[in-house]
Amino acid sequence: MQCCLIAGQVAFVGSGPGDPDLLTVKALKAIIGADVILFDRLVSQEILDLAGPETRMENVGKEGFGPQVSQDEICARLVEHAQAGLKVVRLKSGDPTIFGRLDEELTACDNAGINYQILPGITAASAAVAGIGQSLTQRGRNTSVRFVTGHDMKGFADHDWAALARKGEVAAIYMGKKSARFVQGRLIMHGADRATPITIVENASRADQRVLETTLNRLPQDLADAAFDGPALTLFGLAPRDGAAILNDLKMELA
Repeated sequence: MQCCLIAGQVAFVGSGPGDPDLLTVKALKAIIGADVILFDRLVSQEILDLAGPETRMENVGKEGFGPQVSQDEICARLVEHAQAGLKVVRLKSGDPTIFGRLDEELTACDNAGINYQILPGITAASAAVAGIGQSLTQRGRNTSVRFVTGHDMKGFADHDWAALARKGEVAAIYMGKKSARFVQGRLIMHGADRATPITIVENASRADQRVLETTLNRLPQDLADAAFDGPALTLFGLAPRDGAAILNDLKMELA
């Protein structure tokens, strides 16, 4: 399989939600042909195993509110490897353009005069909503969908809660496990219906995918009871469709 990489260039590659069958062909070619891969914590082992035996693998993962490799160090490594004439893959989970800290790394390449390409991947929201048999938009329900993050570099992230609290709104909340109570409080404060459906999908698309169906009112408690320890995507305003093939459904009895 011919590689799409060029020596001295960086490819920012989206690995998708974890299922290797959901990789794009370009992403697979880049992974196979890389000299060095700098990968995120949430990239699945099945995808990492696709790299060639001579490929240098560097874990530069971050964990929210936990251990992490600094962004400055990641940028420095990208520049160093590319300037050494290596085929460099920066492998990010999901799609690199969505909450992937991509801009800092693109700027580092620009400042160093390094060419790059961006290979998009399937984002977690798309995999999660497919896993519950739903769609992110629906005529007569919502004409827009928000991709929001539960926390940012300064802590819990603030958004336009009044707009999100309106009836029929849909949002995909990334990195929302630890901020569940904060999100619940902000939405209720701005008038959201406590009965609004919420679905949390852990390890979307993977063999160990789990689905929790709950409501805004019960969100923090049900999430704590589920004890998710993998990456999870919160779908605000959506419940699983009846008949969807959901793995390991953790549907909770609602009070």
